[in-house]
Amino acid sequence: MSINKFLSRFGITSERTIGITKHIGLSFFYKLGAILANFLLVPLSLEYLGKTNYGIWLIIISFIGWFTFFDVGLGHGLRNKFSEAKAKKNMHLVKAYVSSAYFTLVLISITLIILFFLVNFFIDWTYIFNTNVNLKNKLSYLMLIVFSFFAIQLVFKLITTIYTADQKPSIGVLVNFLTQIISLTAVWLLLKSGTNSLFLFGLIYSTIPVLILLCLNFFSFKTIFKPYKPSLKLWQKKYVKDIFGLGLNFFIVQIAAVILYTTDNLIITHLFSPNEVVPYNIAFKYFSIVTMVFSIIVTPYWSAITDAFTQEDFNWIKKSMKMLIRTSFWLSLLTLLMLIFSKPFYYFWVGSKVTIPFKLSLFMAVFVIQTSFIQSFTFFINGTGKIKIQMILGVSMALLNIPLSILLVKYFKFDTSGVILATILCNFVGMIIYPIQYIKIIDKKAKGIWNE
Repeated sequence: MSINKFLSRFGITSERTIGITKHIGLSFFYKLGAILANFLLVPLSLEYLGKTNYGIWLIIISFIGWFTFFDVGLGHGLRNKFSEAKAKKNMHLVKAYVSSAYFTLVLISITLIILFFLVNFFIDWTYIFNTNVNLKNKLSYLMLIVFSFFAIQLVFKLITTIYTADQKPSIGVLVNFLTQIISLTAVWLLLKSGTNSLFLFGLIYSTIPVLILLCLNFFSFKTIFKPYKPSLKLWQKKYVKDIFGLGLNFFIVQIAAVILYTTDNLIITHLFSPNEVVPYNIAFKYFSIVTMVFSIIVTPYWSAITDAFTQEDFNWIKKSMKMLIRTSFWLSLLTLLMLIFSKPFYYFWVGSKVTIPFKLSLFMAVFVIQTSFIQSFTFFINGTGKIKIQMILGVSMALLNIPLSILLVKYFKFDTSGVILATILCNFVGMIIYPIQYIKIIDKKAKGIWNE
């Protein structure tokens, strides 16, 4: 029996929905493997590096994550423009968008590496990360390596954006799965070698995703995406402007999201110490299982909504949104169940090496429930490209998050749980505004800023 016939028995007959369902199934398979590998990776990394160095590594990863906005929104802009052009069957325009995005990001990445090389040796990373001054030179070299590979990854990662825009999001999850499996194997080998090097750990960890993405780019543009293979001849300002016109708003949203969601580790290391980053991240990784599951489900809908919105298939959008909201509700119940069993799970996972307060787990659970609900609506809004409200709210919340975190810790005497509580409080406005915008758009009553 074909997959299409099997799905039709469950009332899944729309070609768009069938494609989404297939890739959700594949994504779950890959993500399950990635989650298992990631969970095994935490205790191995902790054992290899030690608590302090592992805390420093977590801070480095968070810090480097801030620079994701240097793709200036081109990834998200390409995602929407690719879907729109393909829905209109304009293959020349699709290739032009792909070419313009690739070569623009190549230029940006080269510039970033040169600039970082010039300023890196004037930066005292031990002060920024609040750690031992004896690590100054080692951290300087490590940051140069990690940042350089990150900048290269900005370019190569565009291939996963193209797969997602083409409604094949499981490929991006496959890349993550392979990265986790190979990283797990590499750390296990490091542990067996008897060495203890933060630099070697960072070098291997940074290299692996770049090599995987490089192979995927070569394979994809030789086969399935051969008609869209980047050509320098097609790089033109007007195509960059098209992508960047939409991408500029995504760029601002992206900066806000990075500040809001990735500054926590740096805030904790300055308000407490690098050691306190470890329990915070273990709790985050545990509850992020739910976020990962929901992301698998919701990610394909971004580009599918762009396609449906372009073709004015509003009935399909309404049905899909009802499904996403119901899914977020059931995942909220799963999150509460995970909260109940969090203490024995932590002990099974990392033993007695790290203690995680229940209050921290409680706030992490609330954050995950809140995030799942909000994502149901923001992915619809992203798919339509009407993200001005999201941009304004995102910037406002990002500016509020850091001082609010400091206020809760310094004056209200919260422990590290105060940092995630600040993020929760910042997100509450979005829980009200985004559903209102969805209703206005889908009922064709959105005007002014609601429709921008």
